[in-house]
Amino acid sequence: MSISWREELAIGNTRIDHQHQELLQRFDTLLAACRRGEGRAELTRLLDFLDEYVVKHFGDEEQLQRESGYPEFQSHQIQHLGFTKRLVELKRTIRSEGEVQVDHVLTTNKMLLDWLVNHIATRDRELGQFLRGSGVS
Repeated sequence: MSISWREELAIGNTRIDHQHQELLQRFDTLLAACRRGEGRAELTRLLDFLDEYVVKHFGDEEQLQRESGYPEFQSHQIQHLGFTKRLVELKRTIRSEGEVQVDHVLTTNKMLLDWLVNHIATRDRELGQFLRGSGVS
């Protein structure tokens, strides 16, 4: 299985689309590492990336939503907070267990796949449709 960017995921904002592309590349790197039996080491790098990504990307996306008057801003923000909370819980679990385990890699894969399908491909596409309809990008 490979994860790659598809143009239909684009919302039409270059900065946000590039951030989504980078997330998908990082996810694909994790999947490739799993196939090589190196998923645990790669997960550590991915979690470090996600610490910065959620702050920057969610901040940029929410600012765009506020500036454009996006009517679903609050529910969208709640989903961002939910993802951030799951990330914090995963990192707490890893710390309490002392090292990355295979089940942490599986949990992360599921979390990112769910985020891709239920947020980026659905909620963010709705945002893109709104922005195009409003003439904002």
